Amino acid sequence: MCGIVGAIAARNVVPVLVDGLKRLEYRGYDSAGIAVHTGDAISRVRRVGRVAEMEAAAAAENLQGTLGIGHTRWATHGGVTEHNAHPHISFGKIAVV
Repeated sequence: MCGIVGAIAARNVVPVLVDGLKRLEYRGYDSAGIAVHTGDAISRVRRVGRVAEMEAAAAAENLQGTLGIGHTRWATHGGVTEHNAHPHISFGKIAVV
């Protein structure tokens, strides 16, 4: 199981994504992550554990973007690791959950 949220706006969407993941955390509490488009690249923060841990990491990295996707994971296949946490990035150009 998982929870997925996306946002696009003329302002920073990180708070919107984090709020959405908090509301969906019951769908998966093993890991959480968000990826945002920063204008010329995709930046991502993923953490094992609750959404609050990922939120703190995103704040520490000053993550910002106007388009993004977020994911909470309930591990049903594969270990509970940051490597298995979503979103996954392909060649720095595509973020998928």
